Amino acid sequence: MMKGSSLFQRLISHMEPWVFLPAGFLAIVFVAFSGLFTDTASSLFGSLQSGIVRHFGWFYIFTATALLIAVISLGCSRFGKIRLGGENTRPEFGNLTWFAMLLSAGMGIGIVFFGAAEPLEHFMSPPGAEGGQQDSIREAMRYTFFHWGLHPWAIYCAIALPLAYFHFRKGLPLAPRSLLYPILGDRIHGGIGHAVDTLAVLGTLFGVATSLGLGAMQINAGLGKLFGMPQGIGPQLLLITGITAMATISVVTGLHKGIRFLSQFNIGLLVFIFAFVLVFGPTVFVLEVFLDGLGYYLQKLPLTSLESNPGSHGGWQASWTLFYWSWWIAWAPFVGVFVARISKGRSIREFVFTALLVPSLGGFLWFAVIGGTGIHMELYEGADIAAQVQENHALSLYLILESLPLVPVMWLLATLLTVIFFVTSSDSGSLVNDMISSGGHRHPPRAQRLFWAITEGIVAAVLLYAGGLQALQTASLTTGLPMAVFLLVAVWGLFRSLQAEQNS
Repeated sequence: MMKGSSLFQRLISHMEPWVFLPAGFLAIVFVAFSGLFTDTASSLFGSLQSGIVRHFGWFYIFTATALLIAVISLGCSRFGKIRLGGENTRPEFGNLTWFAMLLSAGMGIGIVFFGAAEPLEHFMSPPGAEGGQQDSIREAMRYTFFHWGLHPWAIYCAIALPLAYFHFRKGLPLAPRSLLYPILGDRIHGGIGHAVDTLAVLGTLFGVATSLGLGAMQINAGLGKLFGMPQGIGPQLLLITGITAMATISVVTGLHKGIRFLSQFNIGLLVFIFAFVLVFGPTVFVLEVFLDGLGYYLQKLPLTSLESNPGSHGGWQASWTLFYWSWWIAWAPFVGVFVARISKGRSIREFVFTALLVPSLGGFLWFAVIGGTGIHMELYEGADIAAQVQENHALSLYLILESLPLVPVMWLLATLLTVIFFVTSSDSGSLVNDMISSGGHRHPPRAQRLFWAITEGIVAAVLLYAGGLQALQTASLTTGLPMAVFLLVAVWGLFRSLQAEQNS
């Protein structure tokens, strides 16, 4: 009896009940509704997605661009020298470890899932232009870089930077509620703060579930290539179950062991696959694709950033840009809390420009090499790869590797890469939700982390079962909408606090 009582005490020792219980309850209700009323849920997801796109698509576009401008302005301003912590505080993690953890948390499975698929899709069907031509290469890379470059990292910075500032410099909880302190003061510890943290937990839950759902599809495709595993919802649900169980092992080892080791290992594996394709693929072509695409992306960035296609509600932009913007925004509390947690001791200028430029550049290189190789195969080698990718995005990386040496070995490494990204996404998401639902405690109880790790896996499985990729997209769109408003308020509050500190 004493042992059970002790376990219960550890579980609730740092729990914020007005966040943990509502978030847990709403997650359970969502799972029950989607699992028991699958057809109704699928229909609802479709209607909800089209409604949000029709009425609020412009707001997502405005928010992403406004946050990019605000974050760059902060990095260039007189506030840039302010350190996240005391003036003599030094970074907790070295630069390489910090970067590895940034990239693993910020992009994760998505960069592997879409690495070849997105450039090929845009190459064959660029918006407003004829596809499959030489000129389509430039358009393909422009939009791919746009979706994975400065804008998503600005969204992450918009919550991570003020959160790190208020936590390490002002001693406030490491939870999204702290971003409202310039407006609410000590009232952040009341009902409004609880509501914001509950929304952040749900946004993290759905954002990570989206990533896990994509990862399950990718792993299913890899095991299908390696061992003939059937493709479909059933095998993917089994994969989510098995790998979520693996993630719990990493959960109990903690931040400095589990997540840190897996992040470093995965970035090393990502770099190896990147270098292998660069060396054995069309090297000169992909380097030209990178330089040309980067120049065109930067040249067209102002126009692309505000491109809203007036009167067109849906289609290409809804499937790509609005999905990504809502995904990044919904995922921002997860990435923001995690990035804030690992960024103690960095200056604001160092934080902004490292978080904006280094992961963006790494992503651009990945997409140029992996996606550029796929485009070269389609355009010059007569390989009908684009049609296969359009039918199943999860196969794209394996189709690229199929044209290069050591096919079984590289397929195995690509599958391992996705599995570990799956684990790090689940582990990091669990840590963040645990911290938020514990009132911003930096070292929350592991029993709660286990709860969130299991819940993330269940939500991902139910979303796949209830509507596949559309359900995953709708979950991100829905939770991203109120979070977009919150991010704009958070950045405005940070400017106010920095001005007050400088004037005091």
